[in-house]
Amino acid sequence: MRYEISGTVMQTVGIDLAPGETIYSQTAAMAWMTDGIRMHTNTGGGLFAGLKRSLTGGSFFITEFSADRGEGHVAFAPRFPGSILARHLAPGESLICRRETFLCAETSVSLELAWQQRIGSGFFGGAGFILQKVTGPGVVFLDLSGEVVTKTLAPGERLLVHAGHVGVHEPSVSFDIQMVPGFRNILFGGEGLFLASLTGPGEVHLQSMPILNLAEAIAQYLPSGEGSGGRTVAGLAGAGILGSIIGGVLGGDGDA
Repeated sequence: MRYEISGTVMQTVGIDLAPGETIYSQTAAMAWMTDGIRMHTNTGGGLFAGLKRSLTGGSFFITEFSADRGEGHVAFAPRFPGSILARHLAPGESLICRRETFLCAETSVSLELAWQQRIGSGFFGGAGFILQKVTGPGVVFLDLSGEVVTKTLAPGERLLVHAGHVGVHEPSVSFDIQMVPGFRNILFGGEGLFLASLTGPGEVHLQSMPILNLAEAIAQYLPSGEGSGGRTVAGLAGAGILGSIIGGVLGGDGDA
C-alpha cells in the first residue's frame, strides 16, 4: 500500500492498493476511486460492533475498498477543513482519539470504544465520556480540525490545553481537568471554567481549529429575519452552549 496526502486546509489522502489489499473507512468518506476497486459495506463485526462504533461518533456501517482486479486507487476526504494525520501503528500500539476522528485504515487496525477514566474529565473535559481507540498493526488515517501541532511530553510533564484543541494522544498520557485560576480569568478570560490537563509521558496531537469554534464564528454573520433582530444568531449561540453542556454529559463534542 502506498499513500499520498495532498492539499493544505482541505486535505485528501490518495491510497494505491496492490492486488488483494483492502482498506476500510466510515461511510460517506470516499472521495473518488478507480473502477478496479470493489466496495463492500458491512457492520464491521456484527450488530454489537456497529452499535459501539456509533457511540464513538462513527457510522454504524463501514465500507471496505479492495483491489480485486489488479491495482487500484481510492481517495478519502474529511468533512471539515483540517489535516489528515497518518500513523503506522506497531502490533498492540494504540491511540486515543476524539469522537469522529477516524477516517480510514488498513483492515488490520481495529477501531474500538474507549472511556474517559475520570468522571470530571468526562463531564468537563470537552470530549465526553466516550472516545475512539485505534490499535495496530497497520496504518491509520485520522482527521483533525485545522492544523496539527505535535507535543512530546516527558514523564511528569504537564500541558494545559483548551479542551477543544485536544485531538489525539497516546494511552500513556494522563487526561484530567483543572479549573482556570483566578475569578476574573473565569468571568472575562473566555477560556471557560476548566482546562484539559495532559501529563506525560507520551505524544499528544493538538488541533488548531475545533469545529465548535468555527460554527460560533460563522453564526454571528448569519442573517436574521426581518423584525427578529439578533434572535437567530443568539439562538444559535445559545444552542451551541447548551449542546456543549449536553455533549459533555452524554459523550458528544461536536468537534472533529
